[in-house]
Amino acid sequence: MSFFDRLQEATHQERTELFNLPIIRNALEGDVSLESYRAFLEQAYYHVRHTVPLMMACGARLPLRLEWLREAVCEYIDDEYGHEQWVLNDIEACGGDRNAVRDGHPSLPIELMVSFLYDLIARDNPVGLFGMVNVLEGTSIALATHAAGSIRERLELPESAFTYLSSHGSLDIEHMQTYSLLMNQLEDPGDQAAVIHASKVVYRLYADMFRGLPRNGESLHAPI
Repeated sequence: MSFFDRLQEATHQERTELFNLPIIRNALEGDVSLESYRAFLEQAYYHVRHTVPLMMACGARLPLRLEWLREAVCEYIDDEYGHEQWVLNDIEACGGDRNAVRDGHPSLPIELMVSFLYDLIARDNPVGLFGMVNVLEGTSIALATHAAGSIRERLELPESAFTYLSSHGSLDIEHMQTYSLLMNQLEDPGDQAAVIHASKVVYRLYADMFRGLPRNGESLHAPI
């Protein structure tokens, strides 16, 4: 079995728990309130703005034996640069306050997720950052492919309010194809274990973020 397939198998439970959350099931059916969608975009901004800095930190700490992976990180940075501005544009198109979000703070699960990833790179194994890629891009593909259009129709929002989600659907499909090829080149058991561990942690914290989003007009709070 390839490592990419083993990674999917090892994180099956965490992925299933995420996609079985009521708010995710509702989103996949297009049943999302404007408040929920804006709250999702706000939390997306707080982790998307760290994507490039995290990748830069990862690339700087990769060992020489993984030079081929550093090249892929550089290409990924080029693809991802500036996407946090897409999120802010979408928030504004939804009637939100982009400046308030930009100057605000993430929910606890997103703060912990970002902190965990920086610490993983600096203190443990920088290859583990690719566990984040596995979770976030796989989730965005599902939401963009199955939910973005129906949510837009339900909320009667312009296409300009879905720049981040819609564009990431096709972009992340391409990324995941490349990602699977990259992961299948990882041969070191320590590198593989770091990716699996990070995937499990990020799935857990990302699910906690979704649990904290408002649903059906009720404000929920993520568990601490």
